[in-house]
Amino acid sequence: MWFSKSTDEVLKALEVDPHSGLSTEEARRRLEKYGYNKLKSKAKKSIISLFLSQLKDMLIYVLLAAAVITFIINEIADSIIILLVIILNAVIGAAQEYKAGKAVEALQKMTTPKAIVRRDGNVIEINSEEVVPGDIVLLDAGRYIPADLRLIESANLQIEESALTGESVPSSKDASAILDDSKTAIGDRANMAFMSTLTTYGRGEGVVVATAMETEIGKIAKILEDEDNEMTPLQKRLEELGKLLGFLAIGICAVIFLVALLQKRDLFEMFLTAISLAVAAIPEGLAAIVAIVLALGVTRMSKINAIVKRLPAVETLGSVNIICSDKTGTLTQNKMTVVRHYTYNRLTDIPASSNKLQASPDELELVRSLVLCSDATFVDGVGTGDPTEIALIVLGEKYGLGRDSTHTKFKRISENPFDSDRKLMSTLNQEGDHFRVHTKGAIDNLLKISSSVLIDGQVMPLTDEIKGNFLKVAEEMSNSALRVLGAAYKDTDKVIVPEEMEKDLTLIGLVGMIDPPRLEVKASIDKAKLAGICPVMITGDHRNTAVAIAKELGIAQSIEQSITGAEIDQMTDEEFASRINNFRVFARVSPEHKVKIVRAFKAQGNIVSMTGDGVNDAPSLKYADIGVAMGITGTDVAKGASDMILTDDNFTTIVHAIEEGRNIYNNIKKAVIFLLSCNLGEVISIFLSILLNWPVPLIATQILWVNLITDSLPAISLGIDPGDKDVMKQKPRNPRESFFAHGAAVRAITGGVLIGLLTLVDFYYGLYEHGYVLGAEMLPEDALETALPYARTMAFVVLAASQLFYSLSMRSFSKPIIKVGFFSNLYLIGSIIVGILLQLLVITVPFLANAFEVHNLSLREWGIVIAFSLVPLVVNEMFKIFMKEKN
Repeated sequence: MWFSKSTDEVLKALEVDPHSGLSTEEARRRLEKYGYNKLKSKAKKSIISLFLSQLKDMLIYVLLAAAVITFIINEIADSIIILLVIILNAVIGAAQEYKAGKAVEALQKMTTPKAIVRRDGNVIEINSEEVVPGDIVLLDAGRYIPADLRLIESANLQIEESALTGESVPSSKDASAILDDSKTAIGDRANMAFMSTLTTYGRGEGVVVATAMETEIGKIAKILEDEDNEMTPLQKRLEELGKLLGFLAIGICAVIFLVALLQKRDLFEMFLTAISLAVAAIPEGLAAIVAIVLALGVTRMSKINAIVKRLPAVETLGSVNIICSDKTGTLTQNKMTVVRHYTYNRLTDIPASSNKLQASPDELELVRSLVLCSDATFVDGVGTGDPTEIALIVLGEKYGLGRDSTHTKFKRISENPFDSDRKLMSTLNQEGDHFRVHTKGAIDNLLKISSSVLIDGQVMPLTDEIKGNFLKVAEEMSNSALRVLGAAYKDTDKVIVPEEMEKDLTLIGLVGMIDPPRLEVKASIDKAKLAGICPVMITGDHRNTAVAIAKELGIAQSIEQSITGAEIDQMTDEEFASRINNFRVFARVSPEHKVKIVRAFKAQGNIVSMTGDGVNDAPSLKYADIGVAMGITGTDVAKGASDMILTDDNFTTIVHAIEEGRNIYNNIKKAVIFLLSCNLGEVISIFLSILLNWPVPLIATQILWVNLITDSLPAISLGIDPGDKDVMKQKPRNPRESFFAHGAAVRAITGGVLIGLLTLVDFYYGLYEHGYVLGAEMLPEDALETALPYARTMAFVVLAASQLFYSLSMRSFSKPIIKVGFFSNLYLIGSIIVGILLQLLVITVPFLANAFEVHNLSLREWGIVIAFSLVPLVVNEMFKIFMKEKN
């Protein structure tokens, strides 16, 4: 309990002299003892383990069994093709996980902060990773705290601890404080500074008492080390589908042997046929295609600033119906901006981007006083220091009063620093042959210490009427969620002590500032609401400020839709959960409240996305269905706990990611339904032929060709379909919804039955055309041997071509292809053309024709084949039109 000990006790315990610090040799020994000052990350999976993890899937097991069986029966080519598919699938999945991991590592290595320490009596700068317990660390504005420190010296020191405590306002620190209560909350430990927090004001010194995983941030990081391996609904459905198809394949083989025994057929021939049917029942390309579609989708998402850490998280995005978003930096620009200033009877709105604005003498005096009474800097668009003061410096730039030039011209002689009791700050600056006090702070306090007011360049007595005027304007600004700051001055002939500065001042005016909303966010919120998604604001800021921003963005309509953290604490979990849907703004909340908010929303059956950047946000990020970390302001712990990282910290990116997630899921569904339709067609054609005691219309090699080549190209193209432009006009998908909901099962069965029956009809026609009539007697002995290759060729081409054309209809389950656009997915058109060319190649190139046991077709036969192949497409399109008319 370092915070309950005096500075002398702490220094004695850590064996260090604060004036000289540790020696280089002692620092080296302690580095060896305690290790580097960095949070431990989980052991990275090797490429081999990532590859092997991709093989843990029922569909893969079934495919491996098919590969072994085909090898045993000496069908080496088939076995090799199946094994290549398995390897391709595993390589794609492993590569994507490895790439996502690398992207996260890159974010974590953005920059290693430096630390200023005292060693061997000298002040030096080192990497924060080399800081050890006992090091004396020097702190100043704008510098990150490298480890947990017990402060030994402080001068107006303020530290922004939101990454750890969630408190948006910087905490004032006092090195001399000794806290006796052992249960003192982290946010109340005024004599401590914690790793990864930021010094915003003043200066100080501290001795390192904990590094790496022993720090407060390290303790939270330990909680998050548990791996969460729960499967998403899509993974569960694909695994169930794999098991179903595996059992189906085994069942089909058993039925085939039973039929073979009854029909007294050749058992070895039936064994080959059973293998053909098993191969037909399993969509060999399914696992690979789903992995490819997810990988391509995730790559597309990274281009819109959303890095998805786990592939299956893409699916959950499509079901999100609540987006809980931080206000600062996500919904707003994360930079305080002065939007209005007031001098007596002159209220001026300030344009967002203009420079070199014109101003009255009183307004220039107001801006000059505020710039001179600020310690922040603003160089090349980057501000350092208190955000409020940065806003004042930027205001000065707009009026041609740059910080450096103004401070150089009017040199600061003395100051009375800000403190939370006075709520004022004053500086004494030289102006020619005299001096001027510049004071800024809360308008109420300024009015108490002012006796005059500047009006049109003249100093006039400050009457009650004028005071009331200023208070009224300040109240109007506050009601508009603006933070109000006043400025006053007084001239003096000599240097005066700080205690004399804040007396008999002349009031100049006041400014109103706000962290403005991001320009693009309002349109994104409208888009989200249209998609049935409810955006919710969560902030540590005050209720009025939060509600004003929420109203402007369209998140809330009234203050009644807001609730504070204190009010949440007064409710039971059950009461809060029952009322949660009434609220759109959660103000003055801590990271602990965030977990409660997520739980309450989930208790009402919602799928929740939660944003966060601080270490204490990590539990809520992990508990949410989709945890979204900030890439710029987010801590490494938050990024580690999240499912998705926004590289631009922008709310709009979340909405874009949800839209992309919906389209990716729909595309996977299209590809899966298409593949199942195709495989069902193959199963029906073979199974019926056996039941009818016909020759088998397709051999195993032909089925594999269709499954791996003809089917796969359109399936991948469906997987990268541009997506439905109206996808964000639909309600979020119910995560418990069946993969075959909304008529998908009917479409799969209808398509499969049509493809299977047409393949059989064309096979029958092929036999008939070449002199063999099924069931007829008194036929020549070689009639079947002569007709069979032609009939199988026609069945083979109809099967492949009907599937290729049918893929066009699968682009939308409800919109006709004419409305979707024939050429809006050129990859699919290319796949169909390539598929048809490959079919041509197989039946015209002699050595391929021999391998696949096919013959070239006549022009008339090609016409019949194409006509038959178009039937499933035409029937499905007519069904869509009929359903649309019916609805």
